[in-house]
Amino acid sequence: MTSTVDRPVVEAPLEQQGRMTHRQILSALSGMMLAMFVAFLSSTVVSNALPTIITDLRGSQSQYTWVVTATLLASTASTPIWGKLSDLFSKKLLLQLAIVIFIVGSMLAGLSGSVETLIAWRVLQGLGLGGLQSLVQIAMAAMISPRERGRYSGLLGSVMAVATVGGPLIGGLLVDTSWLGWRWCFYVGVPFAAAALVLLQRTLHLPVTKRDVHIDYLGAALLTAAVSALLIWVTLAGSSFDWLSTESVLFVGGSVLAIAAFLVTETHALEPIVPLRLFRDRTTTLAVVASIAIGVAMFGSTVFLGQYLQISRGYSPTAAGLLTVPMVGGLLLSSTVSGILITRTGRWKRFLTAGSVLVVLGFGLLSLLDHETDMVLLGVFLFVLGVGIGMTMQNLVLAVQNTVAASDLGAASSAVAFFRSLGGTIGVSVLGAVLSARVTTLITAGLPPEAAAAAGNGSVGLADLADAPPAIQELIRISYGDATGRIFLVSAVVAVAAVIAIAFIREIALSTRSGDQRLRDESGTPDVVGV
Repeated sequence: MTSTVDRPVVEAPLEQQGRMTHRQILSALSGMMLAMFVAFLSSTVVSNALPTIITDLRGSQSQYTWVVTATLLASTASTPIWGKLSDLFSKKLLLQLAIVIFIVGSMLAGLSGSVETLIAWRVLQGLGLGGLQSLVQIAMAAMISPRERGRYSGLLGSVMAVATVGGPLIGGLLVDTSWLGWRWCFYVGVPFAAAALVLLQRTLHLPVTKRDVHIDYLGAALLTAAVSALLIWVTLAGSSFDWLSTESVLFVGGSVLAIAAFLVTETHALEPIVPLRLFRDRTTTLAVVASIAIGVAMFGSTVFLGQYLQISRGYSPTAAGLLTVPMVGGLLLSSTVSGILITRTGRWKRFLTAGSVLVVLGFGLLSLLDHETDMVLLGVFLFVLGVGIGMTMQNLVLAVQNTVAASDLGAASSAVAFFRSLGGTIGVSVLGAVLSARVTTLITAGLPPEAAAAAGNGSVGLADLADAPPAIQELIRISYGDATGRIFLVSAVVAVAAVIAIAFIREIALSTRSGDQRLRDESGTPDVVGV
């Protein structure tokens, strides 16, 4: 009988050791990049179709908002939960589960017969999107070292750029094609998601650490309640009820109580959803502050820029999408170049600092917009903003992943994504209120009181613009164009917070070991299973 000590030792495949070749990484990234493409495409493809959708389903203006907000709520609230689950279960299986949830939500949303059912299925779709957006970053951290990750982050930037430009174009084309229609705005991502599911099964192989699992269900529920109450308040305040009202007190008070209960729960949970110890690290805390500001930049610029181009300048949805190409080009260029240089030099803070300054500069330039701004100048302003966002967005996650313990990679990565999404959602709502107030002031100043009242007290939107008399249409167009600069000025002020936060981040040399290698070093030699 042969002794076990005499048996030859068979080395596990590279991917099960946390080490992957360049070819293996590119192969694994193919499925993940396709999943990210689906996530960003689904966020942009619906925007141009919403007026048609709401008209066809006989919806109201408040329901128009909720079709968007429902997905943001679900994806934002679920992001840290997906991140924590990735520290406990197979990242690959969770990513596949997120894709399946997205596919089911998309198909059901396309079949909706009313706005209420559409909103419900958009919530399900948002749960899948929350997983896609966070788990791809987490999987990359597990298989690629921070030092090498820069060269691959540019690929994700490229995917985001293509989806950002292609989404509005595809959405406009689908709506304008009689034999397809708006329902295909939900169906169009399903084939890509299914292909991503197959690719991930064949190409993504990550080790799974065997250990006892404790899921913080109470913490997850409290976090979801706190975030939901806050975002619902920001969305509805100023339109459905006043900012200073009983409803505001109830929403904000409920959110504060839920947050307090969540913090108490997390201090006692065995496996907290958001480990509070993460915020003892200066890099993580400052990166979260910067991410909130960058979230306003990333979401606010795309939402209000599209409205400016369509309402004030009269461009079609397709043309408006094409006019944002300079921003996307700047983002693509800077994320790719900065990623390559970070990999070569190992230095990352200089890119974060320069990027945040360019974000402030870009918004400052965009604050000069009015209804007659030259489109060439607008393209230059957008390019500057895109370069800034491209240098900061991915690298903030990189800075955090390089600092935290390997066992907290998932939770830390999702925390950054969570606060970026939260900042973006709140920012869009607040900036929308600022825009509405400024438009009201300009219209009131441009017309006699009785004429301003006939225009709906300055209320503006695509439906109002189409129904108004020609003279008022022109005033709304001019007022909307002149008011847009105000929200970009507010965004510039908010982005200064990112510059200050990044200035205080201490640069730490990038690790040359992948997340899985670091995890084994920290925990000894756990049993792993290739999945």
